[in-house]
Amino acid sequence: MRVDTRSWPQAAVGGTGNTNAIVQQGEKISVRIAHADPIVNAGLAALLGAHADMDITSEGTADVIIIDHRGGLEHMRRSASAHHGEQQPKVLIVTQLEREWEVRTAMMAGVHGYLLQNADSEQLLTAVRTLSRGMRYLSSELSRCVADSFTRIGLTSRETDVLQLLAQGQCNKSIARELGIGVGTVKTHVKGLFDKLGATARTHAVVLATRRGLVGDSYLNQPH
Repeated sequence: MRVDTRSWPQAAVGGTGNTNAIVQQGEKISVRIAHADPIVNAGLAALLGAHADMDITSEGTADVIIIDHRGGLEHMRRSASAHHGEQQPKVLIVTQLEREWEVRTAMMAGVHGYLLQNADSEQLLTAVRTLSRGMRYLSSELSRCVADSFTRIGLTSRETDVLQLLAQGQCNKSIARELGIGVGTVKTHVKGLFDKLGATARTHAVVLATRRGLVGDSYLNQPH
């Protein structure tokens, strides 16, 4: 799936800047914090609650909801089935998950902002205020990786199958037998994986895919 990155304006990507520039005097931003980690929840509430333009709420409607990665994806699925025209809060994911695939999955689900948990308080404020204005926000640390990922065409289902078997260390003949396809077809899919991942060898392809969250981490712990 290709995502139109024009829906993520450059002005809303990264940087700290002067967050007060997008806040008009007297305005209150209603924020609901629903992170799965209670310690993160408490920290977010303390940081945001110290600012006059933030109104922290635990229930009811809100301008912005701050949530963890899994919760954010579930929230977007529920929102997709909500009644048309019903006002939905802007969703800001705060997480430790920073791999390309994890960020892309959230963006493709329709979240409005993505921020890493190690971000400073100024980035948090900028993200919430940006979302409240109807814009999107992407943590500056992730902007280059995501921009790069969107220049590639996503893997086909068969390429994904081949990749998983490559990660298990299987040779072309074994992959062909496992998938019920010819060895020549496997070679074609492997070449496609190299092109899309920017890899130069089988091991390189699997390492790159692992770092991006396309396969599990177990491969990196195997002896080579």
